[in-house]
Amino acid sequence: MRRLVAVELTRLRWRRAILLLLAAAVVVPAVIFGATAWNTRAPSAAEQARMEQIIEKETNRHQVQRQLAKCIANPAQYGLPDDGDPQAACEEMTLPQPEWYGLRQPLDLVNEREQGSAIGVVVVLVLLMLLGGTTFVGHDWNSGSMSNQLLFEPRRGRVWAAKGLVVLLSGFVVCLAVLTAYWLGLAGLASHRNLTVPDGALADGLKQGLRGTLIAAFAGLAGYALTMLFRSTVATLGILFAVAVAGGMLLAVLGISNNQQWQPQNNAAAVVMDGYHYYDDSGLPSSCFTGQAQDPAECSTERTLSAGQGGRYLGSLLLLVGIPSVLSFRRRDVP
Repeated sequence: MRRLVAVELTRLRWRRAILLLLAAAVVVPAVIFGATAWNTRAPSAAEQARMEQIIEKETNRHQVQRQLAKCIANPAQYGLPDDGDPQAACEEMTLPQPEWYGLRQPLDLVNEREQGSAIGVVVVLVLLMLLGGTTFVGHDWNSGSMSNQLLFEPRRGRVWAAKGLVVLLSGFVVCLAVLTAYWLGLAGLASHRNLTVPDGALADGLKQGLRGTLIAAFAGLAGYALTMLFRSTVATLGILFAVAVAGGMLLAVLGISNNQQWQPQNNAAAVVMDGYHYYDDSGLPSSCFTGQAQDPAECSTERTLSAGQGGRYLGSLLLLVGIPSVLSFRRRDVP
């Protein structure tokens, strides 16, 4: 088995398409990192002065001051707690803020982890690994070399496992290196700019990178399994595109309540972000819509997918694809 894995690893290294995808897995995150660094750079003195003039002018407008006074007099109307001194909260809500006018915000590792560039890097790696797993074995089927390979190793189960293991491990190593470097780079950039980094922000980012690595690596394995099942790169990509575009629509048409929990992208987000929050009002009792509910908690529309739920869902999908893929490869004729 070890020699077979080594052979498949050599075959992987010699595939030009695979090398291009692996290069993209390094270059694209590097470009995203550069764009993040540029977009979070400190404003120049001229930009800061111009922004302060604009904010001062807007703050002194009669309409803005009237809105501030109304908020202070009745904070509950603005969704603020009606206790203590609402001055600061009302000023933050009603007075012009620098970000309203496009002033660049400093680098924030927490924001990058929750809704910033780090999520984009994971998405890019998942797509590239998926394409990598599909392309790797798709070439064997398109060129007809699969039958030649089985002449040297007729035990098809071992061949399937060796190829899949190479796809999984190579994806894991590359993605782990890229995401670790990305987060260390963000932390280094924040330190270079003398920015305050919250305790545990880097550790949380590295953990997210590990979870993203697992998703990307197993996405590559899923792409490989699908291509081994359908024996065509085009068919695999077509099925994935159809699921991504029409999957959610089909669940809605079938009338499945709380259908967002069954969408693959939401479950992947739950794993990467260690929990995914969404809103769904299906299944609520009619009293929630008539204002007659006794307990407001039962009318909450917020739902949460945990990382464990997302992992089990994605693992089930992988088994749903992987088992037929192995059985098909072992029993069907190979041209």
